Amino acid sequence: MHCYFWSFLLALLVALPARGQRTEPPAFTVVPLGVKGGIEEGNLSAYMVAPVGSSSYVCLDAGSLRQGIENAVRNKVFSVPADTVLRSYIKAYLVSHAHLDHVAGLLLNAPDDAPKDIYGLANCLTTIQNDYFNWRAWPNFGDGGNPPALRKYRFRELVPQQAVPLESTRLSVQTFVLSHAKPYQSAAFLLKSQDSYLLYLGDTGADELEQAHNLRAVWQAVRPLVKAHQLRAIFMEASYPNAQPSTQLFGHLTPALLMQEMNTLALLAGPDALRGLPVVVTHLKPTASNEQTIKKQLAEANKLQLKLIFPVQGQRLEF
Repeated sequence: MHCYFWSFLLALLVALPARGQRTEPPAFTVVPLGVKGGIEEGNLSAYMVAPVGSSSYVCLDAGSLRQGIENAVRNKVFSVPADTVLRSYIKAYLVSHAHLDHVAGLLLNAPDDAPKDIYGLANCLTTIQNDYFNWRAWPNFGDGGNPPALRKYRFRELVPQQAVPLESTRLSVQTFVLSHAKPYQSAAFLLKSQDSYLLYLGDTGADELEQAHNLRAVWQAVRPLVKAHQLRAIFMEASYPNAQPSTQLFGHLTPALLMQEMNTLALLAGPDALRGLPVVVTHLKPTASNEQTIKKQLAEANKLQLKLIFPVQGQRLEF
């Protein structure tokens, strides 16, 4: 009888959710419009995010827009036409950095878009305005620069560490500077909806290789949210397999470097706090061998028992 009792108790404990796994209702809806780190022009970094139940989204980066939206419509994520999603559902863009694989969709769809805000760090907005919206590379859809300014988009500069509300949404954002092949800057966005958070990191190199402390500053900032189980997900890149030489990473991460950074966060927040935490792996360089190797290496290195998610264009996620 004693043996049966302990067997029953062990089975019950196994069935219980591990500490750190979430049982509360989802707080965020995420629609990936593009998930790759290059080559596939119609599937580049872009993620629509809104509080669950809202149709007022922000778009985190905008490498690809229309193809992702059309895939989402086909998948019945949206019940309205793609043009309505582009013009009305996306209320603003948050651009981590101005590399083409993060802004091409925004540029190409600008003629058909509705007026809205583009949020970003100062150097990112300056690049978009001066190098793209300049009447040489593309018409000036911005609100400054070479005249005439068409004022389709209003540039909203984000100050690092400062939390600001995102107009026409129920979200706010806090921005952190990242190093993407030093000295080039990228950004991380910490989105808040009520008492829940979602962390999106643009392209970034590891602190160790970038000789910076930018990622550690992000981990310090989110540590209390992880400990309180308020951080619903981390979006973070793994562009190359571990065999990629460090001199040819160009400010990107490998599975080993991603897990190294997660271990830094675990040291700050406690390893149990990370168990079951969703980590959405972004920006994989799309060759079949690369992707399979990256996924295998991440799975093998996942000692923290993170919930690894590989997003698919046009398929909704909830956190």
